[in-house]
Amino acid sequence: MPSKYRTFTKAVERKLRGPLPGLPSQMRMATMRRAMRDGKMQVPEDARKAGVLILFYLKDDQIHIPFIKRNEYPGVHSGQVSFPGGGWEPGDADIIATALRETEEEIGIDRSLVTPIGKLSELFIPPSNFLVTPVVGYMNGVPAFKPEPEEVDMVIEVPLEELLAPHAIKEKEITIFPDVRLKVPCFYCNSQVIWGATAMMLCELVDVINQEF
Repeated sequence: MPSKYRTFTKAVERKLRGPLPGLPSQMRMATMRRAMRDGKMQVPEDARKAGVLILFYLKDDQIHIPFIKRNEYPGVHSGQVSFPGGGWEPGDADIIATALRETEEEIGIDRSLVTPIGKLSELFIPPSNFLVTPVVGYMNGVPAFKPEPEEVDMVIEVPLEELLAPHAIKEKEITIFPDVRLKVPCFYCNSQVIWGATAMMLCELVDVINQEF
């Protein structure tokens, strides 16, 4: 492992052990609808647990993070850009195991090649009733992606440097239903709009990294 990459992952791991930026950081990328109600939002008792993986890897001497663009389907997250991951299952030892298993199933990354280094703050997603834990990890080498065709339209590889740049955060108008358009805060990278819960989790990661470095 190159020394700069090792230094980066170790530093992020240390930061994830301490107090996290949490809700104030997440809310910077919340939609107006979410921002208006989040102070009163409570996680329902029947919320399902889920884990997503924020994975660092080196490609062309740059640290990258993979996202997935979901297939179009009749559902709340149709066509959205997100981290790989999904719901906890009884066979999962913990939420980290959930994130690793789901990532392997969705984009083919062997879970044994991923080293988890910590977790970000949980985030409740009302439309799907999931309480999501973002798991942070890294791997050596470039992943050989094998997207699951029934769930994943494509894998989007984004250099971390682009996500940390001030110009990465924009406001875009998106279509959420055929007759409903919203202006939302988002990360705009590789001509892809990363908004909603994924942007909220990503914002906390960016704040963690910026605080550390």
